[in-house]
Amino acid sequence: MNKTAVFPGSFDPLTVGHEALVRRALPLFDKVIIAVGENAEKSSLFSIEMRLKMISKVFEGEERVEVTRFSGLTVEFCRRHNARYILRGLRTAADFEYERAMGHMNWKMAPEIDTVFLLTSTEHTPVNSTIVRDIIKNGGDASMFVPSAINLSDYLGR
Repeated sequence: MNKTAVFPGSFDPLTVGHEALVRRALPLFDKVIIAVGENAEKSSLFSIEMRLKMISKVFEGEERVEVTRFSGLTVEFCRRHNARYILRGLRTAADFEYERAMGHMNWKMAPEIDTVFLLTSTEHTPVNSTIVRDIIKNGGDASMFVPSAINLSDYLGR
């Protein structure tokens, strides 16, 4: 049986925590699809094309990681890609409460798809895309919070 997991998110930008989570998930799954969500109502710092390019660069050469865009319901995306698992990372108790509710709703809509939670490593617990975006917007150096394969200046025109 093919064990495919979908890791959905905005990844604006991909952080070291996201990267670590995917790398930790690879021994558990045959394939991890990083599904970059398109949300017209959410203002992004990086275009979806830039995010796809950044993420692809980080996982370049890793044949079991696929990077693609999606819109709509995650469970429908999973069904279209024959994925039986949704991968989510947990940093805090607040993350758990939100992700648990989302996982239950997804399970009600698609009982054949399970949500798998991985705890983030302690050094990545405070890192999230919102804070990293804020650092970038205010001219700070966010390089320590994004994967080393990403040179933010390539995407910011700085």
